Formats: sequence, C-alpha cells, structure tokens
Amino acid sequence: MVETKKFSLVKPTVDTPFAIDFEWWKNYDNNWRVFLQSCLCADHQMLFSQSNEIDLIDWVDPDTAEIQTVDGLQHTLISHCSKQPGFLSDHTTLVDSVFKLFVANNNSPLTPSQLAVQTGKSADTILRTLAGPQIYKGIRPCH
Repeated sequence: MVETKKFSLVKPTVDTPFAIDFEWWKNYDNNWRVFLQSCLCADHQMLFSQSNEIDLIDWVDPDTAEIQTVDGLQHTLISHCSKQPGFLSDHTTLVDSVFKLFVANNNSPLTPSQLAVQTGKSADTILRTLAGPQIYKGIRPCH
C-alpha cells in the first residue's frame, strides 16, 4: 500500500517554508538519481557513473548523534559537491537554482522571501512557480 501525504489546503505565501521532498522524487520521477548525479562535481560524477547500484551509507547526525542510513549519492551531493565553486551559477534556471540552494543548505526549509535574497528573483515569482499546480524537482511546501 502506498502511503499518501496529506497536505493543507491553505494557500502558500512568500513566508511559507519549502524544501525538497526526496520521497516525491522516488515515487514520481524514475530519473531522480540521473538528475541528482548531473549535479555532482566532475570527480563524483565519474565515481557514481561506474555503478548502477544504490549505495547506502551510515551517517551520524552531528546534532543528535543518531545514526541513519542514507543514500550515498544524496549525501555526497549535499556534503561535498554543493560546497564546490561553480555549484551555483548566474546562468542557471530559477527552478534549478532553488533546487541547488536547498541542496547546498542541507535541504533546510526556506521561504520564497529567503530564496529571493539568494537568487535575485522576486519572492512572488518564486512563490508562483513553487506553489503552482506542477511540482518542480520535488520542491514542496513543508507541513
């Protein structure tokens, strides 16, 4: 049985926090690993291209000391590649920029107002894009 998440019918605002829902990726986009792999730095792209397996790793949460099993590709992207020069570019589309900002921010929730400061785009434009009927790259309101 597939578990469905219930979302509020309250319309998001520029102060509504958003984040990447990686479960959405797994359920609705069969190419999610290909996209994430394309965001890796060159060294890690080569490393991950040599294997079709999903590498799970044990990760220790620095705040809680809790050990979690996480996707190695996702962890590498967040902990290493997102910190490399050139990860974010002025020539990147709005949705890709927002996605990469979440990755670089360890997927901590951000509001369209906060994203506007970092992207140089208007908060209203970001809100209209993210809160529309289509879900882009798994970016959804946090509930």
